[in-house]
Amino acid sequence: MQDRKSNYNPFNESVSKIQIMNKKKTIITSLAVIVIAAGGYWIFGSPKAQNKVDFSTTAVKRGNISNSITATGTIEPVTEVQVGTQVSGIIDKIYVDYNSVVKRGQLIAEMDKVTLLSDLQSAQATYDGAKAEYEYQKKLYDRNKTLHEKQLISDTEYEQNLYNYQRAKSSYEESKAGLAKAERNLSYATITSPIDGVVTSRDVEEGQTVASGFETPTLFNIAADLTKMQVVADVDEADIAGVKDSARVTFTVDAYPDDVFEGRVYQIRLGSTNSTSSSSSTTSSETVVTYEVVITADNPDLKLKPRLTANVTIYTDTRENVLTVPNKALRFTPEKTLAKGLKIQDCQAQHKVWTLDATGFTAHPVKIGMSDGSNTEILEGIAEGSQVVTETIVKSEMPEMAAGENGGEQNPFMPGPPGRDKKKNK
Repeated sequence: MQDRKSNYNPFNESVSKIQIMNKKKTIITSLAVIVIAAGGYWIFGSPKAQNKVDFSTTAVKRGNISNSITATGTIEPVTEVQVGTQVSGIIDKIYVDYNSVVKRGQLIAEMDKVTLLSDLQSAQATYDGAKAEYEYQKKLYDRNKTLHEKQLISDTEYEQNLYNYQRAKSSYEESKAGLAKAERNLSYATITSPIDGVVTSRDVEEGQTVASGFETPTLFNIAADLTKMQVVADVDEADIAGVKDSARVTFTVDAYPDDVFEGRVYQIRLGSTNSTSSSSSTTSSETVVTYEVVITADNPDLKLKPRLTANVTIYTDTRENVLTVPNKALRFTPEKTLAKGLKIQDCQAQHKVWTLDATGFTAHPVKIGMSDGSNTEILEGIAEGSQVVTETIVKSEMPEMAAGENGGEQNPFMPGPPGRDKKKNK
C-alpha cells in the first residue's frame, strides 16, 4: 500500500484530463466542418442552384450628340470704364456710391480746387503780360518795317526790332498754352461719368489725397449695362483648335449651382497667356499656355455679378436629330455559353450591333459617326426603333429553404421534428 501511494503523481492525472478535452474539441470541430460543407453543397452545389441569364435591350432612337471642352473663366461687364483723375489733389466731395446708377456727364466727385485756381490765376497773369508785350513789339515791328523799306533806319535797328517781335510772339504762344493747361487741369477737378451705367466699385473716400504720376489713379469703375455680360475663359492650347466663333456655350456659377446659363463665343483672342504649374509632391514644373475666349451672355435678371467664377462648357461640334445607340451596344458580343442554345448569326464588320428574337442573335454592320462618350451616332445599317442588345445580365438564384409541415421555412442544418421520416416512409 505504501508503494502505490508513493507512485501516484497528480500531474499525470491533469495531463490525461487535458488530452481527453483536446480530443473532444477535435471531434466537435470536425463535425462542424462536415456540417458546413454539406450545407454549402446543398445551397451552391445542388442541382437546385441556378443562374438566370437575361439580355438588356434598348431602341435605336433620334437625339442630339455633342462634343465639348471645359474651361474656367471670369464674368465681366461687356463695357466697363475706369474713371480716374489726371491731376493730384484732395478728394473734396463724392456724390455716388456702390451700385449708383449714373448718366453720361453726371457729376460724381469733385477735387479741392484751391491749388488749381491759383495755378490758373498765375497762368492768366503770365498770359496777359505776354500778350501785352507781343502786341507792343508787333506794332513797333510794323512801324520800323515801313521805315526800313524807305531806308530811314539802319539794317541793324530793323533786325533788332524783328528779333524782339519774334521773341514776344513766342512768349505769347507759350503763355497761351500754359493758360489752356491750367484751365484744363481745373476742369479735371470736376469728375463726371463718361457713360451711362452702374458704379461697380469706389476706390476713394472724401478727404483722401490722390497723386497723379506715371499711372492715373482709379477712383470709380462704371459698368455700362449689367444685363449684358461676358465671360472671359482661359482655354488650354490643346483645346483651342476646336473653338469656333458663335459656338454654343453653357456655364454655371457657384452662386447658383442649379442654374445653367447660355452664351455664345464672341471672340478668340490671339494673345496667349503663359503660366507655370508645379506639383507639391515633386520639384518639377511645366508651362501652361492658354488663350482667352470671350463669351457673351444675357443677364436679364441680374444674377450674374461681375468677377464671379464660371465653369464653362464650349460645344465644339453638335449633331441634332440623328440616330443614336448607347456605346455599350457597340461593345456587346453574345457568348455561346450564355446564349442557351440560341443561334448566333455573326458578320464581318468593324462596327456592329446585335438584335435578339425568338430564334437567336443577329449582327448588323453599321456605319458610325460622332460619339459623346455615352452615345454614338449611327449613319446607316439599322432602322430607327430597332431593339439592340446592350448587355448580358446574369442573376444567381438561390434555392428556397425547405418548407416545414406548416409551410414555414426550416434550416437545412437543423434536424426535422420527431416522426417526420416515418411519415415520409408511410
